Amino acid sequence: MKLSEFKFGLPLELLAMHPAPNRDESRMMVIDRKTGTIEHKQFKEIINYFGEGDVMVVNDTKVFPARLYGNKEKTNAKIEVFLLRELNAEMHLWDVLVDPARKIRVGNKLYFGDGQLVAEVVDNTTSRGRTIRFLFDGSADDFARVVDTLGETPLPKYIKRKIEPEDRDRYQTIFAEHKGAVAAPTAGLHFTKQVMKRLEINGVEIAPVTLHVGLGSFRQVDVEDLTKHKMDSENYIIPAKTADIVNKALDNKKKVCAVGTTCLRTLETSTTANNRLKPNQGWTDKFIFPPYDFKIADAMITNFHAPESTLLMMACAFGGYDLIMKAYKTAVKEKYNFLSYGDCMLIL
Repeated sequence: MKLSEFKFGLPLELLAMHPAPNRDESRMMVIDRKTGTIEHKQFKEIINYFGEGDVMVVNDTKVFPARLYGNKEKTNAKIEVFLLRELNAEMHLWDVLVDPARKIRVGNKLYFGDGQLVAEVVDNTTSRGRTIRFLFDGSADDFARVVDTLGETPLPKYIKRKIEPEDRDRYQTIFAEHKGAVAAPTAGLHFTKQVMKRLEINGVEIAPVTLHVGLGSFRQVDVEDLTKHKMDSENYIIPAKTADIVNKALDNKKKVCAVGTTCLRTLETSTTANNRLKPNQGWTDKFIFPPYDFKIADAMITNFHAPESTLLMMACAFGGYDLIMKAYKTAVKEKYNFLSYGDCMLIL
């Protein structure tokens, strides 16, 4: 398929600048692939669609405050450093994005929080990318604490407002455990402890995987021929217990629901020849777009994504191109909220 086939008109007022007052009261569009029907619900009604032996696969990655503001040595110019990926924990070596990029060169020293943290630029990676080394004497845990204090919740740039204290909680799923993401797995943001408890009472099992979300999923696709687009790699872990839970559900013909595109990619990265999930860990650069034959999940929860995004392409691959694009037109007409803090769809 071509990039231009994933265009649609998205009014700016539908970009959610704040989360819903209550996580589980965001809107949920329910799409049935067999019948082609589209219904409008609230997220807390998710409990009506899953029962005994069904499985929800959730991403338990934890967002860390990846955006740092500081100053450049000598000129004292203000700079922004966005932590992408730790390359070496002992040396405190990181891949980052910098802004303004033209002012930040190899050899420059950068200062954060009145000198609590100092970094040196050691290499260029892309136009805005740099490798930097933090000149820090403490342990990895000490370093993480300083970043936690100085860093800011990495809300997407389209959210044109000041970061608020509650963002640190709301831009994090309730099952977040393993720190490493620079963006939230947003389909999971709708879950509350109450919803989880009611799913558990219904006999639904929760199976965690970890995929540390980078910015690659959100990078603009700039080729018309989708086969030429290359995804950035993201680190993932599928525990043996999760594989056992998922495979038991598949053997018993129960539903397996991927909570978000991150879970869907993770599941599809590690399948056996007989379409079962295998425990694994590593890096995935899997790019899923229509047509695609999914091996594990038969249901999916996902937010409403931007035009021409790899996330929209994955939703179309799962739900069927025509049906999902029709659903998106409906979402615009019905004024659903889009993107990270927005509403979601359940594809059955």
